[in-house]
Amino acid sequence: MEFLETLLASDLLSDPAKAGLGGLLVGVAFGGCAQASRFCLRSASLEFWRGMLGPSFAVWLLVFGSALLFVQLLLWSETLPATEVRQLTSVGTLSGAIIGGALFGIGMILARGCASRLLVLSATGNLRALMTGLLVTVVAQAALSGILSPLRLDLSALWTVSPEIRNLNLHVPDVFGILLGGVLLAVAVLLASRSALGWPRALLSVALGGTIAGGWLFTASLAHVSFEPVSVLSVTFTGPSADTLMALITAPSVPLSFSLGLVPGVALGSCASSLVRREFRVEVFDQSTGMVRYVFGAVLMGFGGMLAGGCAVGAGVTGGSVLSLTAWLALLSMWLGAGASQWAMGDRGVAPTSGRVLS
Repeated sequence: MEFLETLLASDLLSDPAKAGLGGLLVGVAFGGCAQASRFCLRSASLEFWRGMLGPSFAVWLLVFGSALLFVQLLLWSETLPATEVRQLTSVGTLSGAIIGGALFGIGMILARGCASRLLVLSATGNLRALMTGLLVTVVAQAALSGILSPLRLDLSALWTVSPEIRNLNLHVPDVFGILLGGVLLAVAVLLASRSALGWPRALLSVALGGTIAGGWLFTASLAHVSFEPVSVLSVTFTGPSADTLMALITAPSVPLSFSLGLVPGVALGSCASSLVRREFRVEVFDQSTGMVRYVFGAVLMGFGGMLAGGCAVGAGVTGGSVLSLTAWLALLSMWLGAGASQWAMGDRGVAPTSGRVLS
């Protein structure tokens, strides 16, 4: 921590440039590990609701368990001050988490990939993922500050909670999060061994969880030494993707920040990983894949993600890792929404085995 703060205190770069570079590096690591490990909440939910806890579920649990363990260690050691984490110190919306999470889960099944997975696949040549992801981003921006924002605000205001209730760390023993993360990680390792996941993919999954902690550590360290206000946050995609797109099309210059460095970083990391692994392949919409379900799924994910306070990674893993009540509710609602969508569709999808979630 002290070494990182000393490095960040140098005058070689401006604070916004440091934030952007940090986001880029965390994004590259996330993108590379996510592509190689085939991390995807949709794939995990397909296996879970079919009653088969296979490799995709093991990967998801490895990522979540490791992120929870590493981030809770940062909170316990006060390397990451809980007072600087927005998800723990601001008013939360339970209605937004529940409704938005459910909509996101349904949309994830329809679009055959969550927001982070769409970004990862876009960089591997999947044009279906690219077009779907762009629509998710546009709808998210409309929900943030456009025509859909009044509806989002109304739904968010239905049921709110104070920061004292939202912060689950205040209601459990100090080491509860560390123990929970350790238990989940141990269970994930057991499932990984039973499903013949393979240790390279398992280690990449743990490293992917580590990037969540890395984002928290970097932004907290920068905030401690910066003379300018720096938001303490980590990996998330719904808001940053919308911010990045709007900055590119409306501003002559892009203001640097951790979030704006994150999105291109994930794309670079994923693209590099797919090229090294020889998995880069151009894929388009055709008669067999259709397009309508992707459109509906993208709309539900864009609005649901913004209403829930983040996507499957931003709310589900990053927010869940700091024990935010709204994040855990959003994640639970995503799983339930995905399961309901699967059931309503007669589970006509095929569990992915090739790692290409969009088929």
